[in-house]
Amino acid sequence: MDTMSPVPERRVFLFLQGPIAPFFRRIAARLEAEGHRCLRVNFNLGDALFWRRPGAVAYRGGRPGWPAFVADLLDREGVTDVVLMAEQRWHHRVAIAQAQARGIQVISTDFGYLRPDWITLERDGMTGWSRFPRDPEAIRELAARVPAEPLAKRYDDSFFWLATWDVVYHLGAILGWALYPFHRWEHVHHPLMVYAGMIPRLLQGRRRRRRARRTVRKVLASRRPYFLFPLQMENDSQIRAYSPYDDLARPIRDVVASFARHAPAQARLVVKLHPLDPGLRDFARMVRRAATRAGVATRVIYLDGGSLERLLAHAHGVVTINSTVGLWALRHDKPVVTLGDAIYNVPGLVTIGELDHFWTNPEPPDPELRDAFVRAVAATIQIRGVYHLEPGLTAAVEAAIERLTRGCINRPLPPAPAFAAAPSHPPTTAATLG
Repeated sequence: MDTMSPVPERRVFLFLQGPIAPFFRRIAARLEAEGHRCLRVNFNLGDALFWRRPGAVAYRGGRPGWPAFVADLLDREGVTDVVLMAEQRWHHRVAIAQAQARGIQVISTDFGYLRPDWITLERDGMTGWSRFPRDPEAIRELAARVPAEPLAKRYDDSFFWLATWDVVYHLGAILGWALYPFHRWEHVHHPLMVYAGMIPRLLQGRRRRRRARRTVRKVLASRRPYFLFPLQMENDSQIRAYSPYDDLARPIRDVVASFARHAPAQARLVVKLHPLDPGLRDFARMVRRAATRAGVATRVIYLDGGSLERLLAHAHGVVTINSTVGLWALRHDKPVVTLGDAIYNVPGLVTIGELDHFWTNPEPPDPELRDAFVRAVAATIQIRGVYHLEPGLTAAVEAAIERLTRGCINRPLPPAPAFAAAPSHPPTTAATLG
């Protein structure tokens, strides 16, 4: 586990992504109020619209010029910390490499491993880039040194504001193409395609939910064992960066074929679509074709909706690429197998890379190790709160500020000082980049 001592001088270089703009903007305001300095790079008009603070620099060039641009910025401004979301964006990967070559700390944030009301804040990156230990004994030793965090939900977030900020950000980026002519999308699907696909899904939502509830009731009433394969968002960079897959077509074929060859004859496979899938690909047809080709058409069930928690409660096991649903399943004492890299790929927690054997020998997690894992994660690389809705937003900002200013990334917070002493060092600086 990576440890750090408090850093007396701090320049935080924040990569800002539109949908969580209020979170980063408020962190920057607090850091500046405490004597730090904040910088940021705008890559598109969406970035500029959401920042609306001093310290922003526009990058209007193409990819060939970015490495030299960010290297000069890091050196010229004396940056000590890079804070970003989505470490696998191309510009971010380049900036991370430049920062690490200079000994600059990189801090990555995203929706928390312990959802729904946790946020990840950890060194370098998430999932395959995470520094969190994968050795069971190291996890146990770490957990023994930290207090247990209450896991009961405290805060609600707002899907409305998440979606609103996302739309405004991407529309701003699209409409501002003349100002940032070299800006390119890195998603599998263009945002306009995603929004266009979501409209009919929203209009048909009530009917889809009713149909899914009926199917779930039938699955549970049959009392036949079933394995759950919850699909991730195909736009999710965690799939492309931390698994052997570029999309969902191949994992669907692989899982269905393995199930057909090795699962007990009475078992079923439930493939559940991600609730935020934009409907741009016909996964229902993809699953049906794979099941028919494998000779298990009557044993593979496709779900577009339904309660994930209810399905997890009765599942015989869970197959995932590297979704946080896998960690949720472990907290339900369910056997889990991963097809890619995940932070919970720990011996004793999951079956790693043995899909063919998983169907006949699904082993539940070691409960003591699972509890130690959750306890250590919560105390070191998670902060409590949400990105958009109060009071969870303020809680997240306060928790992030505490970790940033006390130098406690990837390690437990030390006891709070008994009194606030006057600073014995010059004012520090924080930087923000988008």
